[in-house]
Amino acid sequence: MSQVFVMMGVSGCGKSTVGLALAQRLGAVFYDGDDYHPPENVAKMANGIPLNDDDRYPWLVRLHDLIAEHLARGETAVLACSALKKKYRDQLRQGNNGVRLVYLQGSLDLIWERMAARQSHYMKPDMLQSQFDTLEPPSPQNALIISVEHSVEDIVEQIIHQFGVESQAEGTSEPYENVQDRNGDTPCH
Repeated sequence: MSQVFVMMGVSGCGKSTVGLALAQRLGAVFYDGDDYHPPENVAKMANGIPLNDDDRYPWLVRLHDLIAEHLARGETAVLACSALKKKYRDQLRQGNNGVRLVYLQGSLDLIWERMAARQSHYMKPDMLQSQFDTLEPPSPQNALIISVEHSVEDIVEQIIHQFGVESQAEGTSEPYENVQDRNGDTPCH
């Protein structure tokens, strides 16, 4: 069965790191939703200006279509996407029955600490509060909720177990040894 796993949460929660690791384990393609923002959105964020719903709408349309294409081809994929509001998640799921949401949940303090150490991402740590202000956490009925205090390996194992998917890397002693996130950071484990 084809599925698209959407790693969601505020910036700095580990969506890309966990998404890459999950994709590697599943033998699936990984997409970072940030790569689909139009240049105007990237410029706003780089200048410390939070995005509004109008800014996000065309971005979410692109991501919805990307999900739909994979599901139509019967392919499994992993997508990192903030999906902070319920209506954003609803837009991604509209007609896409194979979407599996994974909410990477963490405290403001922990994620602030992680973001402050990042150097090559356009989202600045001082914009983190606006993401927490915007966040409408999903319910356990609508998403798998996992604390980011767990290791990447543990988070990936929880996802695989919860959704009953087959890992392509079973028996591999170091399935994450070559994983890096979009900023070139190696995940902690």
